[in-house]
Amino acid sequence: MSHHLRTGVRPIVLASIGVSVLLLSGRPGAGQTAESPVPARPSPELPVKRIPVAGEAAEAYFSPDSRSVICNAKLEGDTAFHVTTFGIDGTKVRKINGKGDDACSFYFPDGKKLIWTSTKDRLDLPHGNYSDPADYPQGAELYTSDLEGGNVVRLTNNEQYDAEVSVSPDGQWIVFARQVEGRLDLYKMRPDGSGLFQITKTPDWQEGGAQWMPDGKRILFRAWKIEDQGKKKPLPMTVFLINADGTGLTALTSDPGTNWAPFPAPDNRHFVYVKVLPPRNFEIFLRDIPTGEEKRLTYDDVFDGFPALSPDGRWLAFSSARAEKPGEKGLHLYLMDVRSLNLGPAAKGK
Repeated sequence: MSHHLRTGVRPIVLASIGVSVLLLSGRPGAGQTAESPVPARPSPELPVKRIPVAGEAAEAYFSPDSRSVICNAKLEGDTAFHVTTFGIDGTKVRKINGKGDDACSFYFPDGKKLIWTSTKDRLDLPHGNYSDPADYPQGAELYTSDLEGGNVVRLTNNEQYDAEVSVSPDGQWIVFARQVEGRLDLYKMRPDGSGLFQITKTPDWQEGGAQWMPDGKRILFRAWKIEDQGKKKPLPMTVFLINADGTGLTALTSDPGTNWAPFPAPDNRHFVYVKVLPPRNFEIFLRDIPTGEEKRLTYDDVFDGFPALSPDGRWLAFSSARAEKPGEKGLHLYLMDVRSLNLGPAAKGK
């Protein structure tokens, strides 16, 4: 799900979120200068640690065994962000693709295959801007590969934007966002590219950022109203649930703010997502679907976003502009120990 999040210096290629995010990457907090010591992490947070990878990285999703992640990374020496995998301890770094502009990526549930987005075969088309829905890269296509980046299979072949992809828990379907004549909708298809089915057909909403619920029957996603696009910043968004056949559309958030980047918990009851607090503070929250009760998880005045929970319910991975040393810039990946929240599969159905 790849996007250019605007820092104060340059665009960062990340995953498609369908919203331009104004981010002062690595900006000092209140009362902090670039020469000041980096403040200690806020006390309300659960234990947090950075994944030690040299370079910038963002929007990570876990492998089925919860030991590795796939993300967009700009490693030392790279000139662009590319699909990359590595262990949650920062070891076994592997670049999956090195051509074009890469975007959203995901593991198949058998742990043997990957799916990802890239413009690598459509370099003849305009570069586009992943942070501007009016200028999405129309050459963004979906690919599968093995864990080493070999045996690449191209699933889509058109001049449209195909991105924001994830895989169903049984591995039988993928869901993704496609933009046709400026309209974004959700689609699903088989992992070999067959069985294409349009899930949403809304004239007034722009859907994307979809994730399968653990039950494999419902899809969690965010959407914004077309009438707000390009007019309101930050862009108001709503989190929805929908059945995989396109029925049962249900709004899970009702406030007029930005509710973005939802990701389901393995207990099939909760999800994590991003809320933009005044004035432009991106923070991660946990929400109970049946009750609507929510809990704030991150506390920092820099960008915290792209949350994803590990299949075992132990870790929350997120991207942050928090600095580990004075003057540090860019986004990096962090892990929060969320075992105390009891979100794992053992809690399923509670």
